Amino acid sequence: MTSIKTGDADAITVDGEHVYQAGLLNYGLRPIIAEKHKKECCYAVAVVKSDANFNINDLQGKSSCHCVYQSPGGWNIPIGRLVAQNKIPWDGPDDMPLEKAVSQFFSSSCIPGISKALYPNLCQACQGDCSRSQNEKSYGDGAFQCLKNGHGQVAFVCQDAIPLSERQNYQLLCMDGSRKNVENYKDCYLAKEPARAVIGRMDADSQPIIKALSQDPDLFSSDAFGGKDLMFSDSASGLVELSKSTDSFLYLKEDYYEAIRALRAGNTPAPSQDRKIEWCTVGHAEQQKCDNLQIPSLECRRASSVEECIKKIMRKEADALAVDGGQVYIAGKCGLVPVMVEQNDQQNCETGGEAASYYVVAVVRKGSGVTWNSLQGRKSCHTGLNRNAGWKVPDSAICDNFFSKGCAPGADPQSNMCELCKGSGKAVGDESKCKASSGEIYYGYDGAFRCLAEKTGEVAFIKHTIDLKSGDFELICPESPDTSVKHSDFENCNLAKVPAHAVITREDARNDVVNFLKQAQVSSLQFSVDFPLFKSEGERNLLFSDSTKCLQENTQPLKEFLTQKYIDMIERTYVTDFQQYLMNSRSKQMDLVKC
Repeated sequence: MTSIKTGDADAITVDGEHVYQAGLLNYGLRPIIAEKHKKECCYAVAVVKSDANFNINDLQGKSSCHCVYQSPGGWNIPIGRLVAQNKIPWDGPDDMPLEKAVSQFFSSSCIPGISKALYPNLCQACQGDCSRSQNEKSYGDGAFQCLKNGHGQVAFVCQDAIPLSERQNYQLLCMDGSRKNVENYKDCYLAKEPARAVIGRMDADSQPIIKALSQDPDLFSSDAFGGKDLMFSDSASGLVELSKSTDSFLYLKEDYYEAIRALRAGNTPAPSQDRKIEWCTVGHAEQQKCDNLQIPSLECRRASSVEECIKKIMRKEADALAVDGGQVYIAGKCGLVPVMVEQNDQQNCETGGEAASYYVVAVVRKGSGVTWNSLQGRKSCHTGLNRNAGWKVPDSAICDNFFSKGCAPGADPQSNMCELCKGSGKAVGDESKCKASSGEIYYGYDGAFRCLAEKTGEVAFIKHTIDLKSGDFELICPESPDTSVKHSDFENCNLAKVPAHAVITREDARNDVVNFLKQAQVSSLQFSVDFPLFKSEGERNLLFSDSTKCLQENTQPLKEFLTQKYIDMIERTYVTDFQQYLMNSRSKQMDLVKC
């Protein structure tokens, strides 16, 4: 890895643990290509007999069976996760060897390959010599037999070590304290072993490497060299190019990343009693508003885009931000959850009425002659790339109709969808043009409407709550393809009804974020008109939509919150480079890149 960092080499194939190491500051490398496998990868699980009366929080003092020392399913993932969750007390290598901490946690174990002389009770449950060989009956898949025969109370193995014929007699321990049947392992696992990956420098171009490798027909065979898994795994069936936005954290995913970190560093520091919520802001104007709120329990963390905010929240560099439904969907792919929802109906705030939603509408200037059937070749105004009203819904509805030019902040700066953007309006040195932030005057709902009002574009895709009091504007829609209708008829002439904006966060930060926002609203004297959280001085829709009257807690799972109909619509639309990676890594890699 040092040779790659210094430029003396370009790439090497490594396992997940070394992908983690490569991403640390002393190397600064990233995964650029991943192996693809036909066999399903290892979901590391904790297995118990169905009649066992304990969960993941009750493991201390139990006896354990492990497939092998320092293997993903038997040691690295389960022990790493238990340390990361502070279930196994260990302050790091300066405190004591990790093996000693494990020996103090379990009453007895069988961990083939560990030192029997140094840690005798970690071999006490074994039925052989505790070696990493067939001389130990509990080695490998034998860890399940160790559990079955009553030598241990829990087994740490990969999901495929549990025989299909016996799965009805066993259950899995989930990290949230629940238990599930074995067939539900994809909803109840400790972490998933990532496929081996090729790592390179941050600025590496993977295309020449893939081109060179593709010329070797025996790339995934080591027979001719008398070895095993040389350069690549012999079981690999292909290679997958990774997006340039992929780093070690995104590739490994949080659960595995945290497990490997904990194996090196020890327990995660307990949150302080006066922990502050770190809100992610997009652009200078949002950062300024966040700072001006002067809430003692709030800190502001600036990012250049919503995508960067999502990454920061995943990495625990920030806690929350409010996004639209399309971005909630992407955040969900990253394991984030919607916990609070904007409500723009005061009565529903007071009565706890139905969840807020809004209509996506297509607005044109009255008398312009623009209709739904004549959109192709027109100039368009969008709230932003992959935003609900400005991109996702219109794109799903329009399909094969194309615009001649437009403004869709966040799009490729060289594309026609940035041609109409104006940036901040500065004469020279303006770097804000087409940026997905408040620095672009055509960004967001009000920005897209301004783009239309200033006659820069011929149609704007926004939400119906934008104030269209002027009789100078009308709506167009597929239901009235050859004409336009009054702007007040949005219930009958719209592109879709979609969920309101929601606050996203990590599951482990849910309670902190919800409690902070509830307390902030109570302190504001029941949502008075002067409540600064929902006002944007000199700007519009900073941090939250200006039309928001209150925030209501959401307890629905992601699919129920968004609805399957909306998800189906989202999945038909275009994706950014960041989203393409996430969809590859969190869906395609789940199905195709198997270790």
